[in-house]
Amino acid sequence: MYYRQPTAQGPRRQVRDQQADTAALGWVTSDSRYTDTFRGGGVRDSQASRVCFCSSDGCLEPGCQTHGLVSKRLPVPGGISVTPGNSLVARTRPFKGSETRLSSFCAPARGAGRAKMALAARAVRALWQGRCTLAWRLGGLPRPLFPTQSQAGFAGSAGGPGPAVAARNGSPRLLGAAALALGGALGLYHTARWRLHSQELRAEHSAVQISLSSRLQLTLYQYKTCPFCSKVRAFLDFHALPYQVVEVNPVRRAEIKFSSYRKVPILMVQEGENLQQLNDSSIIISALKTYLVSGQPLEEIITYYPPMKTVNDQGKEVTEFCNKYWLMLDEKEAQQMYGGKEARTEEMKWRQWADDWLVHLISPNVYRTPAEALASFDYIVREGKFGAVEGAVAKYMGAAAMYLISKRLKSRHHLRDDVREDLYEAADKWVAAVGKDRPFMGGQKPNLADLAVYGVLRVMEGLEAFDDLMRHTHIQPWYLRVEKAIAEASPVH
Repeated sequence: MYYRQPTAQGPRRQVRDQQADTAALGWVTSDSRYTDTFRGGGVRDSQASRVCFCSSDGCLEPGCQTHGLVSKRLPVPGGISVTPGNSLVARTRPFKGSETRLSSFCAPARGAGRAKMALAARAVRALWQGRCTLAWRLGGLPRPLFPTQSQAGFAGSAGGPGPAVAARNGSPRLLGAAALALGGALGLYHTARWRLHSQELRAEHSAVQISLSSRLQLTLYQYKTCPFCSKVRAFLDFHALPYQVVEVNPVRRAEIKFSSYRKVPILMVQEGENLQQLNDSSIIISALKTYLVSGQPLEEIITYYPPMKTVNDQGKEVTEFCNKYWLMLDEKEAQQMYGGKEARTEEMKWRQWADDWLVHLISPNVYRTPAEALASFDYIVREGKFGAVEGAVAKYMGAAAMYLISKRLKSRHHLRDDVREDLYEAADKWVAAVGKDRPFMGGQKPNLADLAVYGVLRVMEGLEAFDDLMRHTHIQPWYLRVEKAIAEASPVH
């Protein structure tokens, strides 16, 4: 803390530095209305606020032309740095952020100010030389020379040689080079060791997953063009889980008559003597991922996702599942998989976004016009399980029905008149969430959110909506990366 004492021209003012607990050398200002009081003692008349540090101790003669002057900013310890062209300032914060400035011209001083400036000059020279010698030597570099206007230079202001003298050559330089080489070698060693350990952990984890997956026999009941079924296939393929596919007739649904749950996907899991039925795409993905990471019995894992009956906005009773975006892992397993809570929360958030928003953009876009609706049902009939007559009826009747239904869906989900704009916006929002610094939201490989978004969008492939999406958004590079990652991992099933 320092105080400016009032003079006839100005009031009393108190100023606190950012770190007032450090002793200050003083404060010299060009404000002629104040007299400065220093914590170390003494009063400085601010009218003599311009200083020349020359070879003559305390020389403050006006118009001096013979003295060396500092011409660049030089940081020094003790809260001091040197910048040309300004008045001297010594603040209380040590080693960084504070400034001492030397004027580029000379001005008169009176009384105690002359002795104060000489003392400051000696302190600056001593602190600068002591602080920087070690750094210059370790770097194997000579000390920088101060540009001067004369032979005297900055050093002469307090007597004796200053930092204008070059650092000694020879052993200090070799010592600095050796220290740098040793530090680099240690850094490379620890980096290589860490990477090797990470590879060993990943190999061990992959071996455990392969062992667990080999004990499962999976049968997926699906509609191929259903986005929820596509999500499950993307997950199974990426995790190299072999499975059989049963295509369900969307009209009769005879293939799932064994189940009271009448939607798809349904995954039947045979684990030894136990046969488990998993319903809902997100439950299938969360339960299987928990199984692969933790090794818990699948029969036990299913109990963590209990179904609940509820009534939706239309007054219909529907089945919802608790915890369906959670993986049931202990702290160590979660840390191994995610590395932090933020990554886990992010994955859950975007998995839910894919179910609650992205999925609802598909139908309004693929059935946007009568021509698009007809093309979409042609694809559905061709890829689905229909008889000849049933397929022809479904193609034309279904296209007309879904064109009308898509208008209701647009109103229900508050979409714009041109639903393509909502689709483009969603795609770019996802790309922004992934960011430019990682290939996938999961980092170097897709996580469950990557697979969910990819699975939903994949059902539009071959349709006009998909081509428009790739053309008018930035999602294509990410989409192709996920496609490649799945293709490289996918087994033949």
